[in-house]
Amino acid sequence: MRSRLPLLAIFPVTVLTVVLGTPFVLGNHPVRWEAGSALPKLVVGGSEDSATPSDDGSDTAQASAPSGSASSATDALQVAKPWKPGMPQWGVQLYWEEEKEKEKRSDTFIEKQARKHAEYLIGLGANSVSLSFPFFIGGSTSDELSAGAQTPSPERLEKVLKVFKDAGFRTTLRPIMDEGNLEQNNGWRGNIDPASRSAWFASYKKFLTPYLKAADEAKANTFVIATELNSLEGDPEWDTLVSSAEKTFPGEISYDANWDNYVSGRINMPVNHLGVDAYFPIKVPDTAPVSDLVDGWNDWLDKKATGPLPKILISETGIGAMNGAYHAPGDFYTKRAVNPEVQANWYKAVCEVVEDRKMQGIYWWSLWFDDDPNTKPDDKVASRLDFAGRPLSEKAIKSCFTSDYAGPGTDTAS
Repeated sequence: MRSRLPLLAIFPVTVLTVVLGTPFVLGNHPVRWEAGSALPKLVVGGSEDSATPSDDGSDTAQASAPSGSASSATDALQVAKPWKPGMPQWGVQLYWEEEKEKEKRSDTFIEKQARKHAEYLIGLGANSVSLSFPFFIGGSTSDELSAGAQTPSPERLEKVLKVFKDAGFRTTLRPIMDEGNLEQNNGWRGNIDPASRSAWFASYKKFLTPYLKAADEAKANTFVIATELNSLEGDPEWDTLVSSAEKTFPGEISYDANWDNYVSGRINMPVNHLGVDAYFPIKVPDTAPVSDLVDGWNDWLDKKATGPLPKILISETGIGAMNGAYHAPGDFYTKRAVNPEVQANWYKAVCEVVEDRKMQGIYWWSLWFDDDPNTKPDDKVASRLDFAGRPLSEKAIKSCFTSDYAGPGTDTAS
């Protein structure tokens, strides 16, 4: 089985302690946030305006309800309740890196694989999917970004996005900087320090443009302009890059922020939507009830703002199905004793928090594109964060995705 590269659910080598005093997982910078405010502020022509959810993507068709099994759906592959503005985004991060033998992965193969995942997600009650894929940097001070052998082409990503769009899903395209070349120097994308920022941004624009075009062709709802680039947050070059992206892609331009920055700092990114990759560590035993996990999440969120958070999307969250995971939910590598209840209870708690605080929705980490979601994970090699094939976790996700929560509503756009 392929090795799984560090993504969003990984510990930064540099641990934040000043504000949080707890082990950190991940890193990422959001939009501009005022301390104590629940609303992102946008950098638009030098002025700040409240962020608004996108109205794009409401053109999906109604369909029949799934049969109730996570592995069964109608032949038509249509979600039961297609997403519309104001509704919650109930989704999953689908991560795709091309295999070494990708020449054997024909377009027919990838479309069939996409349909398999779409069928599985329909069975869970999902209405949204985010397609994440890797790109590469030579090192922490490098100015050059590029596609690699594991980076799907824009054309292949477009085909997969179209499968999900045709099935009625809200779709997002999300590039992620791979950390393989950073292991010897801090090991985290949030710590990069390009020798020339202008050269770095020029290289990033060159890389992104074909993917923005693919997202446009596939009628994707959202394009995530960046993830976990804390050290570059606030750079004025983002204004030029985002402005260019908006000319190529007419949908929502988003930034997925890291949870530690969300609760501890003022964020400055000129985008029109913020997602938060949320892996809040909670110091409770494995036997803790769901209510304790809910309290732990609310304690973290309250560091930023109390009450409803209708502008906030949990763009990524998850936890390992293992003992001790509450203390470090995004631990990607550790393989302690499997404990399915830990993962399932975490999912229940997060869903409760999202509903209680009127948030925009959840994307669970993750499904791997080449995997069969209908098979039980091999815990000798699989990440403990994998949820597909874990009945308790699937039940918790389905209960969440088919709840009565109507979402933050369309009146939160002002």
